[in-house]
Amino acid sequence: MKTLPIFVASCTTGILLALGLSYLNLAPRPAGRSEAPANSTPSSPSTGTPAPPASGPNVQAPTARTELSAGLTSQPTPAPTANPGAPTLTVTPSGETPVVSEAPATVPTEPAAVPTESATPNPTPTPEAAAPTPQTQQPAVAPASPVVTPSPNPRVAVAPSASPPRPAATTAPAPPAQAKPATPPRLALVLENYPAVDEFNQVRYSVNSREVLAAGRVPQGSLSFNEADMLTVLRNTRRYFQQHSGADPAINREGVLGSVGVTVADVLRTLDFMIATLQEDMAAGRPTRLKDPDFLNRQFQVIRWTAHNPRNPDQDTIRLTKYAVFTHPGSRTRTATYDTPLYALRGYQDKFYERYTKQEVLAGIYEPGGKEAGRVEPLAYLTREGFEEALLQGTILVNFPDGTSAYFNVDRNNAMAYIKGVAQREQKRYWYFRQVDSIRGYGYKIEAKIPIRPGVTFAGDVLNLGLGKIVLLEEGTAGRPQLRLGVVADTGGAFVPNLYQLDYLAGIFPSRQAFNTYIRQLPEYARAYILVKR
Repeated sequence: MKTLPIFVASCTTGILLALGLSYLNLAPRPAGRSEAPANSTPSSPSTGTPAPPASGPNVQAPTARTELSAGLTSQPTPAPTANPGAPTLTVTPSGETPVVSEAPATVPTEPAAVPTESATPNPTPTPEAAAPTPQTQQPAVAPASPVVTPSPNPRVAVAPSASPPRPAATTAPAPPAQAKPATPPRLALVLENYPAVDEFNQVRYSVNSREVLAAGRVPQGSLSFNEADMLTVLRNTRRYFQQHSGADPAINREGVLGSVGVTVADVLRTLDFMIATLQEDMAAGRPTRLKDPDFLNRQFQVIRWTAHNPRNPDQDTIRLTKYAVFTHPGSRTRTATYDTPLYALRGYQDKFYERYTKQEVLAGIYEPGGKEAGRVEPLAYLTREGFEEALLQGTILVNFPDGTSAYFNVDRNNAMAYIKGVAQREQKRYWYFRQVDSIRGYGYKIEAKIPIRPGVTFAGDVLNLGLGKIVLLEEGTAGRPQLRLGVVADTGGAFVPNLYQLDYLAGIFPSRQAFNTYIRQLPEYARAYILVKR
């Protein structure tokens, strides 16, 4: 009987215990309390989700966020039984970005009117990015949304030849190094102010390259020249570069054409192309394509050359003077008629010849009893007029009484400058000669001078215009103009510096009168173009 009360008491205790547990589960929780563990991340007041961490390179992200980013589970994680009231965070499948209902970190940005270091704002700032992102050469990828229009970058350097900066576009511009104009100019200016030098490499004045050189086109007109003579001058000029560029630094100067990017290598490519074209056309027995203006425009960059004359600022076309080789009677010995010598130097020791003017030489300093007797050799004797003509033209063909003839070409001078405006007989410059086998043009020494031909040779400013330049002249304005093509393969004392004149080798003439009659048909001024192989 004692067992019955014990059984009843046990049942009563179980029932009371069950009723107590049910009461505890149904009781309401106090408001404003959190059942999260003490070491959990504080909740955001507005969402109840973890608040974003403070930004900075040394701030570690919460453990819970790190686990979410790893994406280790593809199913929702149930809330812990110890914290049934905490919000649930959904984890997406591995490899995708976890979706968290927290507010994104806020990165301060400057107003659009304030210039920034980078033309493209950083679309995905991270907590570690405390310093601004450095500017790179690769285009930045624009954010998917929203599209941000950056302000123009005032730090972009604009080259002298570039157009003024354009207003900001509605999309992110490319970095400055990659930007290109929609229509690039044919002449990219490298140096705006070119320093023109004299024969002693002293700067005489500065030339505005924009006013001298511009893009142009070969006009439609009649172009004719002797193809064999042109090929000879082209080959000889090209050979001079090949054999003497190491010994003659003057031909390595780019001159004013360098201010628009034309190099010596471009000049050599141009010579090579013209030589190859002439050889092909002559071998095929057809007129050369170099006489076709359309062919020239397709194959060459055409640069319009406007004259720069400091003494005549209004001159815009190139002055075309003419020179020639004259045949003169002479003698190998002194006579009453032929009493003025052409001297050759016996040696160049101590440059003694640079100490004496033309007037001192003609006064007899090298004659027997003179101060420098025996240091030169007389090559021929001319009249005084013939002698001055030889100095002026640089080459002379002397006919001797025995029926023979010989070319004589200038060798070295006395290092005294030719003075413009001074009468020929009063010039102090004196030239020493050497006998040669043909008409010779430019060269740093007599043995190296370029053999040239009339009709296709220009003498010009080798230092500032450049040896080997291909020049086309446009003569006349009515109807189809006459075109003249030639090579800058000679120079002279009047071309240091001189960017407004060319001297045209007209031919060999028996007299000044015959020469004057011929050149009357040639223009005094012409429009000039320089051809450079594309």
